[in-house]
Amino acid sequence: MLGWVHLAAALAAGLTFRLVFVHFYGQTIGDALVYGDIAKNLLQHGIYGMTNDDGSIRLTLIRLPGYPLFLAACFRIFGTEHYTAVMLTQCVVDMGTCALAAATAARLFGRRAGLCALWLGLLCPFTVNYVAAPLTETLSLFCIALAFYALTRWQAEDLHKVGMSFWLMAVAMAYAILLRPDAGLLAAAVVPAMAWITWKDAWSSDGTMQSKATQTHTIRLTAVLCAAVLLPLLPWTARNWRDFQVVQPLAPRYATDPTELVARGFNHWYRSWAIDFASTEDVYWNLNGATIQIDDIPTRAFDTDAQYVETQQLLADYNNTTTLTPELDDRFQKIADERIAASPLRYYGTLPAARLADMWLRPRTEMLPVMDTWWRYRDDPGESLFSWAYAGVNLLYILAAGLGAWAACKRMPREKLPVVYAMLAYVALRSALLFTLDNSEDRYTLEFFPLFFVLAGYALSTIYKTNAE
Repeated sequence: MLGWVHLAAALAAGLTFRLVFVHFYGQTIGDALVYGDIAKNLLQHGIYGMTNDDGSIRLTLIRLPGYPLFLAACFRIFGTEHYTAVMLTQCVVDMGTCALAAATAARLFGRRAGLCALWLGLLCPFTVNYVAAPLTETLSLFCIALAFYALTRWQAEDLHKVGMSFWLMAVAMAYAILLRPDAGLLAAAVVPAMAWITWKDAWSSDGTMQSKATQTHTIRLTAVLCAAVLLPLLPWTARNWRDFQVVQPLAPRYATDPTELVARGFNHWYRSWAIDFASTEDVYWNLNGATIQIDDIPTRAFDTDAQYVETQQLLADYNNTTTLTPELDDRFQKIADERIAASPLRYYGTLPAARLADMWLRPRTEMLPVMDTWWRYRDDPGESLFSWAYAGVNLLYILAAGLGAWAACKRMPREKLPVVYAMLAYVALRSALLFTLDNSEDRYTLEFFPLFFVLAGYALSTIYKTNAE
């Protein structure tokens, strides 16, 4: 009875927490409007495209279809552009993510770990914050949690059967890729773990092969899973070839349609000095639509006084129209080339590492009405202290997950380790990808949190058990 009361209390607290964020911090701006526009055109006109200023619709491929299809379904049920209903739906989805993380922790580490993981997920302010915005994050987190839950469930079943758990894995990874192009890393972590578990099942304890049929079965199972994950991309790829004559199975790196200018020079210049999210918001996102002020650029962006003057003039020329032209992009590239030549290590090593650290460790307040320059205490002491507290909570989640991973690798039965290794592989692969990005956004590391809930839940349960003893 006490267990059910505990569970009900956790769910009630989690739902209340999400409703508070939806009510006070719900927002529909930026990418949310892009997804919403595509969904509305898809629903009303049957066109996967975006609305021009004159009201016409142009075809696009800058966003994968997973989230626009979700929005279109919500608009069909609740009414077009009824974004509050979308956020409330995402509340349910996010609580499902927490439940899946808890179930995964319970299967791997026991009931106490599952309960700890549930509380950690339901009361995590960082993932809850994205429930209050029509963006891909909530559904992406659900897919990650579902994929790992299905993997643990499949491991406990008959490995020679292609049952419900196997297809849950496939659906989770396939839809994750339709949501975000970087979600292929989920499959890159989960599929090898599945193959390894099946392969190990073919060997006896003395190291001899029990059945060559199992070896063949492993290959077939892996091939079927990969095909199931990639199959949904075929219609999207065919559509892009038909409409744009380009081979584009995912979404372009710089979110540009084939007819649009790719701002390579600007991106290389930005990459030569950018670290924090404040620069992403004040400079990177302002390209093509808003002015960029020299005062928003830190001094590390200028190696010499002459370079400062050149950059100032370039920005002034850009601000005249707030539109990047090929000529302006070439000038950005020229400055970038100078800075790269002056310090290749800075461009290829220290700055990417600093951006990655920023995405891991900065206060996750980007969706709150709090200043992004959280280190400037004198500008607003209250908001600065709040941000530091948020950073502290983020660090606690990371440390607890690290402790849980260490304890799992040290104490867990060997047959359960492939799932933990797959989690760590996903974190490592995604971090390696983030190392290559131009812009720092801490939402890119939000995908780690379903795994943090599982591993940190184990760490907390271990501490609780030690204290109880």
